[in-house]
Amino acid sequence: MVTEAITPPALIVETPLAIAPAEAKPVPPVLPTETPFPHIALLLPLQSAIFGPSADAVQQGFFAAANYKRQMLPVRVYSDFDENISVVAVYRQAIANGARAVVGPLTRNGVSALAAEHDIPVPTLALNIVEGQFAPQLYFFGMAAEAEARQVAQLAKQQGLHQAIIVTTHTPLSLRLQSAFEEEWTAPASGADRGILREIEYNDDPAVFADIADISDTMVFLAADAEKSRLIRPYLPNKLPVYATSQIFTGNGNVLANYDLNGVHFVDMPWLLQPDHPAVMIYPRANPPLSASHERLYALGIDSFRLIGLMLDGKINTALPLDGVSGQIQLSGHTFQHTETPAVFVQGHAQLSGAPAAPATQMFPGQLDNTGQAIRTP
Repeated sequence: MVTEAITPPALIVETPLAIAPAEAKPVPPVLPTETPFPHIALLLPLQSAIFGPSADAVQQGFFAAANYKRQMLPVRVYSDFDENISVVAVYRQAIANGARAVVGPLTRNGVSALAAEHDIPVPTLALNIVEGQFAPQLYFFGMAAEAEARQVAQLAKQQGLHQAIIVTTHTPLSLRLQSAFEEEWTAPASGADRGILREIEYNDDPAVFADIADISDTMVFLAADAEKSRLIRPYLPNKLPVYATSQIFTGNGNVLANYDLNGVHFVDMPWLLQPDHPAVMIYPRANPPLSASHERLYALGIDSFRLIGLMLDGKINTALPLDGVSGQIQLSGHTFQHTETPAVFVQGHAQLSGAPAAPATQMFPGQLDNTGQAIRTP
């Protein structure tokens, strides 16, 4: 089924799943459902009640990139399938219909099923991340929040910090962020010992932060989303460096709400943080605009089109690292990893780390700027 781009989704953040290689078995022939023609097959669960909006955001980004570079093969969307049970059959059908490359599936279950296959005859880019041993032409590209937590730990190390206080909210995602951060933070590096000073579980009671002091060489990692982080940040000492992942950034549209996050460091995609970035400027934005989480999936779609083009042209080894809209993309094994852009909240606005502070805007009477001076109404 060929579909047109429509409207988008919720962020898919999934822990890599280890895949055991399946035994090689003869693959029964699949007959084409139409006259075969060379194309790029895009396998997305657009008909899914749960994953359909997410798949649509990826599709929109993919076609934004495809329309920019029209000399590529045509794209055919395969959308009428269940990634839990029939993704391999749809993949085989796409190959029979003439696909020269495949992008997808999207969900962890779908990618896991395809990753267990030995017969991957064309360059294939799965849009989620699993671990194991795979067919030579199968690669992975996705958005794992755990990778952001590890990058945040590296950034804090670069600032010379040695102790961490971790605040969790006891959700599955929060616990995964905590685990990834701790693993990276405590990993031996440069002979410096780093430890976890405290682990605090926030259950809507700010009393748990009453005894947190401003300790030198110590940082706070918020393993929390934007809503919880806005509640937590005001109870932390102002001089303690606070770090988080892109989970806390919902866009610069709500300056008043973002004031509660002032001073918090995080990482996110150039697509959301750098509208003047050369790689970002050349692609159109979704219309109507998307939520921040859907914009990240849109960016994933753009970069997945660029990557499958490199795979088709056999240029993976020479074109990387790639300056992508999702970050700086490099290849590790069979997984494309993207390093995101460091940012910080200043005056309720997310800006690049190290950039000059944006002029303060008065949001309420009597507001003071960072120097203690009254902010004048424009």
